[in-house]
Amino acid sequence: MRHFNYKNGELYAENVPVREIAEKVGTPTYVYSAATLQHHFKALQAALGDLNVKIAFAVKSNTNSAVIATLAALGAGADTVSEGEIRRAIRAGVAPEKIVFSGVGKTVRELEYAVSQNIHQINIESIQELETLSEVATRLGKIQKIVFRVNPDVAAGGHDKISTGKKTSKFGISKERAFELYARAETLNGVEPVGLAVHIGSQIIDLAPLKQAYEFLAQMVKDLRANGHKVSRLDLGGGLAAIYQEEIEGPDLIAWGKIVRAIIHPLDVEIEIEPGRIITANAGILLARSIVTKENGGRDFVVLDAAMNDLVRPAFYEAYHQLLAVKEPVKGTNKMPTTIVGPICETGDTFAVDRLMEPVAPDELVAFMSAGAYGFSMASNYNSRPLAAEVMVNGDKWEIVRPRQTYDEIFGMEKIPDWK
Repeated sequence: MRHFNYKNGELYAENVPVREIAEKVGTPTYVYSAATLQHHFKALQAALGDLNVKIAFAVKSNTNSAVIATLAALGAGADTVSEGEIRRAIRAGVAPEKIVFSGVGKTVRELEYAVSQNIHQINIESIQELETLSEVATRLGKIQKIVFRVNPDVAAGGHDKISTGKKTSKFGISKERAFELYARAETLNGVEPVGLAVHIGSQIIDLAPLKQAYEFLAQMVKDLRANGHKVSRLDLGGGLAAIYQEEIEGPDLIAWGKIVRAIIHPLDVEIEIEPGRIITANAGILLARSIVTKENGGRDFVVLDAAMNDLVRPAFYEAYHQLLAVKEPVKGTNKMPTTIVGPICETGDTFAVDRLMEPVAPDELVAFMSAGAYGFSMASNYNSRPLAAEVMVNGDKWEIVRPRQTYDEIFGMEKIPDWK
Protein backbone atom coordinates (compact mmCIF):
# COMPACT_ATOMS: atom_id res chain seq x y z
CA MET A 1 0.00 0.00 0.00
CA ARG A 2 1.29 3.45 -0.92
CA HIS A 3 -0.52 6.78 -1.10
CA PHE A 4 1.17 7.95 -4.31
CA ASN A 5 -1.19 7.88 -7.29
CA TYR A 6 -2.09 9.72 -10.47
CA LYS A 7 -4.97 12.20 -10.28
CA ASN A 8 -6.01 14.41 -13.17
CA GLY A 9 -2.88 13.43 -15.08
CA GLU A 10 -0.42 14.28 -12.28
CA LEU A 11 1.32 12.23 -9.59
CA TYR A 12 0.05 13.01 -6.10
CA ALA A 13 1.35 12.26 -2.62
CA GLU A 14 -1.89 11.72 -0.73
CA ASN A 15 -3.79 14.91 -1.68
CA VAL A 16 -0.77 16.98 -2.69
CA PRO A 17 0.51 17.21 -6.29
CA VAL A 18 4.21 16.40 -6.11
CA ARG A 19 4.89 18.92 -8.88
CA GLU A 20 3.96 21.63 -6.38
CA ILE A 21 6.60 20.32 -3.99
CA ALA A 22 9.24 20.12 -6.72
CA GLU A 23 8.54 23.65 -7.90
CA LYS A 24 8.76 25.12 -4.39
CA VAL A 25 11.52 22.97 -2.88
CA GLY A 26 13.50 21.91 -5.94
CA THR A 27 14.98 18.51 -6.74
CA PRO A 28 16.20 16.02 -5.75
CA THR A 29 13.74 15.83 -2.85
CA TYR A 30 12.42 12.97 -0.76
CA VAL A 31 8.68 13.01 -0.10
CA TYR A 32 7.15 10.90 2.68
CA SER A 33 3.51 9.98 3.17
CA ALA A 34 2.29 9.94 6.77
CA ALA A 35 -0.76 7.88 5.76
CA THR A 36 1.43 5.15 4.26
CA LEU A 37 3.62 4.97 7.38
CA GLN A 38 0.51 4.66 9.54
CA HIS A 39 -1.05 2.03 7.28
CA HIS A 40 1.94 -0.32 7.36
CA PHE A 41 2.45 0.05 11.11
CA LYS A 42 -1.20 -0.77 11.75
CA ALA A 43 -1.02 -3.74 9.35
CA LEU A 44 1.74 -5.25 11.49
CA GLN A 45 -0.27 -4.62 14.64
CA ALA A 46 -3.31 -6.30 13.08
CA ALA A 47 -1.28 -9.35 12.06
CA LEU A 48 -0.12 -9.81 15.66
CA GLY A 49 -3.61 -9.37 17.10
CA ASP A 50 -3.74 -9.44 20.89
CA LEU A 51 -0.22 -10.83 21.37
CA ASN A 52 1.98 -9.03 23.89
CA VAL A 53 4.33 -7.56 21.28
CA LYS A 54 6.38 -4.38 21.38
CA ILE A 55 7.17 -2.87 17.97
CA ALA A 56 10.51 -1.05 17.82
CA PHE A 57 10.93 0.76 14.51
CA ALA A 58 14.34 0.16 12.89
CA VAL A 59 15.60 3.73 12.73
CA LYS A 60 18.38 2.89 10.28
CA SER A 61 15.80 2.46 7.51
CA ASN A 62 14.72 6.10 7.74
CA THR A 63 16.29 8.50 10.21
CA ASN A 64 14.09 11.54 9.64
CA SER A 65 12.69 12.85 12.91
CA ALA A 66 9.25 13.43 11.39
CA VAL A 67 9.06 9.79 10.32
CA ILE A 68 10.16 8.55 13.75
CA ALA A 69 7.71 10.91 15.48
CA THR A 70 4.83 9.76 13.26
CA LEU A 71 5.43 6.17 14.32
CA ALA A 72 6.10 7.06 17.95
CA ALA A 73 2.65 8.66 18.06
CA LEU A 74 1.25 5.23 17.18
CA GLY A 75 3.14 3.63 20.08
CA ALA A 76 6.30 2.53 18.30
CA GLY A 77 9.60 2.23 20.07
CA ALA A 78 12.96 2.38 18.30
CA ASP A 79 15.53 -0.20 17.29
CA THR A 80 18.84 1.67 17.15
CA VAL A 81 22.40 0.80 16.14
CA SER A 82 24.37 3.84 17.28
CA GLU A 83 24.41 6.60 19.88
CA GLY A 84 23.26 8.97 17.15
CA GLU A 85 20.18 6.89 16.46
CA ILE A 86 19.37 6.69 20.18
CA ARG A 87 19.59 10.47 20.36
CA ARG A 88 17.43 10.82 17.25
CA ALA A 89 14.77 8.53 18.69
CA ILE A 90 14.61 10.37 22.02
CA ARG A 91 14.55 13.74 20.23
CA ALA A 92 11.62 12.53 18.09
CA GLY A 93 9.60 11.56 21.15
CA VAL A 94 10.42 7.89 21.71
CA ALA A 95 10.62 7.13 25.42
CA PRO A 96 13.99 5.61 26.45
CA GLU A 97 12.17 2.62 27.93
CA LYS A 98 11.04 1.77 24.38
CA ILE A 99 14.53 1.85 22.83
CA VAL A 100 16.59 -1.22 21.88
CA PHE A 101 20.31 -0.87 21.13
CA SER A 102 21.58 -3.41 18.62
CA GLY A 103 24.82 -3.70 16.66
CA VAL A 104 27.98 -5.75 16.57
CA GLY A 105 30.45 -3.00 17.51
CA LYS A 106 29.18 -0.69 20.24
CA THR A 107 31.84 1.64 21.67
CA VAL A 108 32.34 2.37 25.35
CA ARG A 109 31.02 5.88 24.81
CA GLU A 110 27.88 4.54 23.13
CA LEU A 111 27.28 2.03 25.92
CA GLU A 112 27.74 4.77 28.52
CA TYR A 113 25.17 6.94 26.81
CA ALA A 114 22.67 4.09 26.33
CA VAL A 115 22.92 2.98 29.96
CA SER A 116 22.70 6.55 31.26
CA GLN A 117 19.41 7.00 29.39
CA ASN A 118 17.87 3.88 31.02
CA ILE A 119 16.98 2.34 27.66
CA HIS A 120 14.85 -0.77 27.43
CA GLN A 121 17.43 -3.25 26.23
CA ILE A 122 20.93 -3.79 24.83
CA ASN A 123 21.49 -6.74 22.48
CA ILE A 124 24.82 -8.44 23.27
CA GLU A 125 26.93 -10.02 20.51
CA SER A 126 30.26 -10.95 22.15
CA ILE A 127 31.94 -11.74 25.47
CA GLN A 128 33.96 -8.51 25.23
CA GLU A 129 30.81 -6.47 24.83
CA LEU A 130 29.18 -8.22 27.78
CA GLU A 131 32.10 -7.56 30.11
CA THR A 132 32.54 -3.97 28.92
CA LEU A 133 28.85 -3.26 29.48
CA SER A 134 29.06 -4.78 32.95
CA GLU A 135 31.93 -2.43 33.81
CA VAL A 136 30.14 0.60 32.35
CA ALA A 137 26.81 -0.07 34.05
CA THR A 138 28.46 -0.83 37.39
CA ARG A 139 30.45 2.40 37.23
CA LEU A 140 27.24 4.32 36.50
CA GLY A 141 25.36 2.58 39.29
CA LYS A 142 22.86 1.02 36.85
CA ILE A 143 21.55 -2.44 36.04
CA GLN A 144 21.01 -2.82 32.30
CA LYS A 145 18.67 -5.46 30.89
CA ILE A 146 20.28 -7.42 28.07
CA VAL A 147 19.45 -10.13 25.57
CA PHE A 148 21.89 -12.21 23.54
CA ARG A 149 21.68 -12.11 19.77
CA VAL A 150 22.03 -15.70 18.64
CA ASN A 151 22.98 -16.93 15.20
CA PRO A 152 20.69 -19.77 14.03
CA ASP A 153 22.71 -20.37 10.83
CA VAL A 154 19.64 -19.63 8.72
CA ALA A 155 20.24 -17.75 5.49
CA ALA A 156 17.54 -15.32 4.40
CA GLY A 157 17.17 -12.01 2.65
CA GLY A 158 16.99 -10.50 -0.80
CA HIS A 159 20.77 -9.98 -1.23
CA ASP A 160 23.96 -11.40 0.27
CA LYS A 161 24.77 -8.00 1.78
CA ILE A 162 21.56 -8.02 3.85
CA SER A 163 21.61 -11.69 4.88
CA THR A 164 22.77 -11.73 8.51
CA GLY A 165 21.94 -15.11 10.03
CA LYS A 166 24.61 -17.41 8.59
CA LYS A 167 27.08 -19.04 10.95
CA THR A 168 29.92 -17.15 9.24
CA SER A 169 28.19 -13.77 9.63
CA LYS A 170 29.76 -11.03 11.73
CA PHE A 171 26.48 -10.83 13.63
CA GLY A 172 25.36 -12.79 16.66
CA ILE A 173 26.85 -15.66 18.61
CA SER A 174 26.47 -19.42 18.34
CA LYS A 175 23.95 -21.40 20.38
CA GLU A 176 26.71 -22.98 22.46
CA ARG A 177 28.38 -19.65 23.12
CA ALA A 178 25.04 -18.10 24.08
CA PHE A 179 24.56 -20.68 26.84
CA GLU A 180 28.01 -19.86 28.22
CA LEU A 181 27.45 -16.11 28.10
CA TYR A 182 23.99 -16.32 29.66
CA ALA A 183 25.49 -18.13 32.67
CA ARG A 184 28.40 -15.69 32.75
CA ALA A 185 26.08 -12.67 32.69
CA GLU A 186 24.22 -13.92 35.75
CA THR A 187 27.47 -13.64 37.73
CA LEU A 188 28.29 -10.09 36.60
CA ASN A 189 27.32 -6.80 38.17
CA GLY A 190 25.46 -4.16 36.20
CA VAL A 191 23.66 -6.46 33.77
CA GLU A 192 20.51 -8.55 33.91
CA PRO A 193 20.08 -11.20 31.20
CA VAL A 194 16.41 -11.49 30.27
CA GLY A 195 16.33 -13.27 26.93
CA LEU A 196 17.47 -13.82 23.37
CA ALA A 197 17.35 -12.01 20.05
CA VAL A 198 17.59 -13.04 16.41
CA HIS A 199 17.70 -11.25 13.08
CA ILE A 200 18.46 -13.35 9.98
CA GLY A 201 18.25 -10.79 7.19
CA SER A 202 16.10 -8.35 5.26
CA GLN A 203 13.67 -8.54 2.35
CA ILE A 204 12.21 -11.87 3.49
CA ILE A 205 9.12 -13.00 1.59
CA ASP A 206 9.26 -16.76 2.14
CA LEU A 207 8.34 -17.27 5.81
CA ALA A 208 10.06 -20.67 6.15
CA PRO A 209 13.44 -19.23 7.27
CA LEU A 210 11.71 -17.09 9.91
CA LYS A 211 9.77 -20.09 11.16
CA GLN A 212 13.03 -22.03 11.39
CA ALA A 213 14.70 -19.21 13.33
CA TYR A 214 11.76 -18.91 15.73
CA GLU A 215 11.81 -22.67 16.37
CA PHE A 216 15.53 -22.37 17.07
CA LEU A 217 14.81 -19.64 19.64
CA ALA A 218 11.98 -21.61 21.24
CA GLN A 219 14.19 -24.63 21.79
CA MET A 220 16.92 -22.45 23.28
CA VAL A 221 14.41 -20.97 25.71
CA LYS A 222 13.39 -24.45 26.84
CA ASP A 223 17.01 -25.52 27.24
CA LEU A 224 17.96 -22.39 29.19
CA ARG A 225 15.00 -22.79 31.53
CA ALA A 226 15.81 -26.47 32.01
CA ASN A 227 19.20 -25.34 33.30
CA GLY A 228 17.66 -22.92 35.77
CA HIS A 229 17.96 -19.69 33.80
CA LYS A 230 15.16 -17.12 33.62
CA VAL A 231 14.03 -16.13 30.13
CA SER A 232 11.29 -13.51 29.94
CA ARG A 233 11.90 -11.77 26.62
CA LEU A 234 12.44 -12.68 22.96
CA ASP A 235 13.48 -10.19 20.31
CA LEU A 236 12.44 -11.52 16.88
CA GLY A 237 14.22 -8.82 14.91
CA GLY A 238 12.82 -7.61 11.60
CA GLY A 239 13.35 -8.62 7.99
CA LEU A 240 9.84 -8.78 6.50
CA ALA A 241 10.06 -7.57 2.92
CA ALA A 242 8.79 -4.39 1.36
CA ILE A 243 7.59 -4.68 -2.22
CA TYR A 244 9.39 -2.70 -4.91
CA GLN A 245 7.64 -4.24 -7.93
CA GLU A 246 3.87 -4.31 -8.03
CA GLU A 247 3.74 -7.72 -9.71
CA ILE A 248 5.57 -9.35 -6.79
CA GLU A 249 3.48 -10.48 -3.84
CA GLY A 250 4.76 -9.53 -0.41
CA PRO A 251 5.01 -11.64 2.74
CA ASP A 252 1.73 -12.93 4.14
CA LEU A 253 1.51 -10.95 7.39
CA ILE A 254 -1.45 -12.92 8.70
CA ALA A 255 0.44 -16.19 8.17
CA TRP A 256 3.50 -14.66 9.84
CA GLY A 257 1.39 -13.62 12.82
CA LYS A 258 0.09 -17.18 13.11
CA ILE A 259 3.67 -18.50 13.15
CA VAL A 260 4.58 -16.11 15.98
CA ARG A 261 1.44 -17.14 17.87
CA ALA A 262 2.09 -20.87 17.40
CA ILE A 263 5.82 -20.93 18.24
CA ILE A 264 6.57 -17.97 20.51
CA HIS A 265 3.33 -17.19 22.35
CA PRO A 266 3.26 -20.52 24.30
CA LEU A 267 6.64 -19.62 25.84
CA ASP A 268 5.00 -16.89 27.95
CA VAL A 269 7.57 -14.24 27.07
CA GLU A 270 7.46 -10.59 26.17
CA ILE A 271 7.88 -10.38 22.39
CA GLU A 272 9.63 -7.64 20.45
CA ILE A 273 9.89 -7.07 16.71
CA GLU A 274 12.01 -4.53 14.86
CA PRO A 275 10.51 -3.74 11.46
CA GLY A 276 11.97 -1.00 9.29
CA ARG A 277 11.79 -1.27 5.53
CA ILE A 278 8.33 -2.87 5.49
CA ILE A 279 7.00 0.30 7.13
CA THR A 280 9.02 2.99 5.36
CA ALA A 281 9.95 1.80 1.86
CA ASN A 282 6.63 2.45 0.15
CA ALA A 283 6.04 5.54 2.27
CA GLY A 284 8.62 7.58 0.36
CA ILE A 285 9.56 8.70 -3.13
CA LEU A 286 12.56 10.57 -4.49
CA LEU A 287 11.65 13.39 -6.86
CA ALA A 288 14.20 14.17 -9.56
CA ARG A 289 14.41 16.19 -12.75
CA SER A 290 15.97 15.14 -16.05
CA ILE A 291 18.95 17.28 -17.10
CA VAL A 292 19.82 15.96 -20.54
CA THR A 293 19.10 13.03 -22.83
CA LYS A 294 21.76 11.51 -25.04
CA GLU A 295 22.63 8.52 -27.20
CA ASN A 296 25.90 6.63 -26.98
CA GLY A 297 26.71 3.47 -28.90
CA GLY A 298 23.09 2.74 -29.64
CA ARG A 299 21.99 3.17 -26.03
CA ASP A 300 19.60 5.95 -24.99
CA PHE A 301 20.45 7.73 -21.73
CA VAL A 302 18.50 10.04 -19.46
CA VAL A 303 20.72 11.97 -17.01
CA LEU A 304 18.92 13.08 -13.83
CA ASP A 305 19.81 15.62 -11.17
CA ALA A 306 19.53 12.82 -8.57
CA ALA A 307 22.54 10.55 -8.23
CA MET A 308 23.93 7.57 -6.35
CA ASN A 309 24.83 9.85 -3.45
CA ASP A 310 21.08 10.52 -3.05
CA LEU A 311 19.86 6.95 -3.62
CA VAL A 312 22.67 4.39 -3.48
CA ARG A 313 20.60 1.18 -3.45
CA PRO A 314 20.69 0.53 -7.23
CA ALA A 315 24.48 0.99 -7.34
CA PHE A 316 25.20 -0.88 -4.10
CA TYR A 317 22.61 -3.68 -4.12
CA GLU A 318 21.61 -3.81 -7.80
CA ALA A 319 18.21 -2.83 -6.41
CA TYR A 320 15.11 -2.08 -8.48
CA HIS A 321 13.05 1.08 -8.07
CA GLN A 322 10.03 1.77 -10.21
CA LEU A 323 10.44 5.11 -12.00
CA LEU A 324 7.35 7.13 -12.84
CA ALA A 325 6.91 10.35 -14.76
CA VAL A 326 5.25 13.00 -12.61
CA LYS A 327 3.07 13.89 -15.60
CA GLU A 328 1.02 10.79 -16.33
CA PRO A 329 1.98 9.30 -19.72
CA VAL A 330 -0.67 9.12 -22.40
CA LYS A 331 -2.05 5.60 -22.62
CA GLY A 332 -0.61 3.69 -25.53
CA THR A 333 2.66 5.65 -25.62
CA ASN A 334 5.40 3.42 -26.99
CA LYS A 335 7.97 2.36 -24.42
CA MET A 336 11.64 2.43 -25.33
CA PRO A 337 14.72 0.86 -23.70
CA THR A 338 16.15 3.68 -21.59
CA THR A 339 19.16 3.81 -19.29
CA ILE A 340 18.63 6.13 -16.32
CA VAL A 341 21.77 7.60 -14.75
CA GLY A 342 22.92 10.37 -12.46
CA PRO A 343 25.57 13.06 -13.05
CA ILE A 344 28.24 11.61 -10.73
CA CYS A 345 31.62 10.73 -12.20
CA GLU A 346 31.10 6.97 -11.81
CA THR A 347 29.76 4.43 -14.29
CA GLY A 348 28.14 2.85 -11.25
CA ASP A 349 25.93 5.95 -10.91
CA THR A 350 23.22 4.07 -12.79
CA PHE A 351 19.62 3.54 -11.68
CA ALA A 352 18.34 1.35 -14.52
CA VAL A 353 19.79 -0.14 -17.70
CA ASP A 354 17.71 -0.44 -20.87
CA ARG A 355 14.46 -0.27 -18.93
CA LEU A 356 11.33 -0.21 -21.06
CA MET A 357 9.61 3.08 -20.28
CA GLU A 358 7.88 6.04 -21.89
CA PRO A 359 10.27 8.67 -23.31
CA VAL A 360 11.63 11.19 -20.78
CA ALA A 361 12.27 14.68 -22.11
CA PRO A 362 14.83 17.16 -20.72
CA ASP A 363 13.58 19.14 -17.69
CA GLU A 364 10.88 16.53 -16.97
CA LEU A 365 10.05 15.51 -13.40
CA VAL A 366 10.26 11.84 -12.42
CA ALA A 367 9.79 9.94 -9.17
CA PHE A 368 11.67 6.94 -7.83
CA MET A 369 9.03 4.93 -6.03
CA SER A 370 9.49 2.94 -2.80
CA ALA A 371 12.44 5.12 -1.80
CA GLY A 372 11.47 5.66 1.83
CA ALA A 373 13.84 3.03 3.23
CA TYR A 374 17.63 3.23 2.98
CA GLY A 375 17.33 6.25 0.71
CA PHE A 376 18.21 9.45 2.53
CA SER A 377 19.56 7.46 5.48
CA MET A 378 22.39 6.13 3.24
CA ALA A 379 22.97 9.39 1.35
CA SER A 380 26.36 11.10 1.20
CA ASN A 381 28.11 14.24 -0.03
CA TYR A 382 30.06 12.38 -2.72
CA ASN A 383 31.19 14.80 -5.46
CA SER A 384 30.47 17.58 -2.90
CA ARG A 385 26.77 17.33 -3.65
CA PRO A 386 24.37 18.76 -1.05
CA LEU A 387 22.04 16.30 0.67
CA ALA A 388 18.51 16.30 -0.73
CA ALA A 389 15.59 18.01 0.97
CA GLU A 390 12.97 15.94 2.80
CA VAL A 391 9.23 16.67 2.87
CA MET A 392 6.37 15.08 4.83
CA VAL A 393 2.83 14.99 3.44
CA ASN A 394 -0.26 14.56 5.60
CA GLY A 395 -3.52 14.66 3.67
CA ASP A 396 -3.59 17.96 1.77
CA LYS A 397 -0.80 19.50 3.88
CA TRP A 398 2.95 19.26 3.40
CA GLU A 399 6.00 20.60 5.17
CA ILE A 400 9.75 20.57 4.67
CA VAL A 401 11.06 18.31 7.45
CA ARG A 402 14.70 18.75 6.46
CA PRO A 403 15.80 21.59 4.17
CA ARG A 404 18.22 21.01 1.35
CA GLN A 405 21.78 21.14 2.61
CA THR A 406 23.75 24.25 1.68
CA TYR A 407 27.33 24.41 0.50
CA ASP A 408 28.23 26.40 3.61
CA GLU A 409 26.92 23.47 5.69
CA ILE A 410 29.00 21.01 3.68
CA PHE A 411 32.23 23.00 4.05
CA GLY A 412 31.54 24.63 7.39
CA MET A 413 33.21 21.95 9.53
CA GLU A 414 36.38 21.88 7.42
CA LYS A 415 39.56 23.76 8.24
CA ILE A 416 42.64 24.50 6.15
CA PRO A 417 45.64 24.12 8.46
CA ASP A 418 48.05 27.00 8.97
CA TRP A 419 51.47 25.40 9.03
CA LYS A 420 53.39 28.63 9.54
